[in-house]
Amino acid sequence: MEIKIDDLTGSEVVALVSEHLHGMTLHSPPESIHALNLEALRKPEITFWSVWEGDQLVGCGALKEIDGQHGEIKSMRTSSSHLRKGVAKQLLEYIIEVAKQRGYRRLSLETGSMDAFEPAKRLYASIGFQYCKPFSNYIEDPNSVFMTKEL
Repeated sequence: MEIKIDDLTGSEVVALVSEHLHGMTLHSPPESIHALNLEALRKPEITFWSVWEGDQLVGCGALKEIDGQHGEIKSMRTSSSHLRKGVAKQLLEYIIEVAKQRGYRRLSLETGSMDAFEPAKRLYASIGFQYCKPFSNYIEDPNSVFMTKEL
């Protein structure tokens, strides 16, 4: 698998981000959806990666800088045709290494509290993320779970 910084202009990436946003609407009420659209993912404080297996897009993810020592994982998504192949784990480990190289001391994330998000929560926990209180600009929300990892 090849992980590369992506400018979010390719049709495959646009489609995967759209799939991600649509998936959020299926499992979360509108006020609890914190997934970013293409425009928001292009902001300078966000680095977006696509994951490829040959010429097939298999996943994506992003890292948002909250401040010089704290980053947030955003837009983690595996293509529905490539689930359970280790794509998300490999990308998550890659993002953690980038965060360490940047000097971040902590990585955090928000995900849904519903059953549909259980695989993601298990993955994050297996890599050392622990449940925490809301961080940055988030507030308590029964539809959200917050996790963090000290680096």
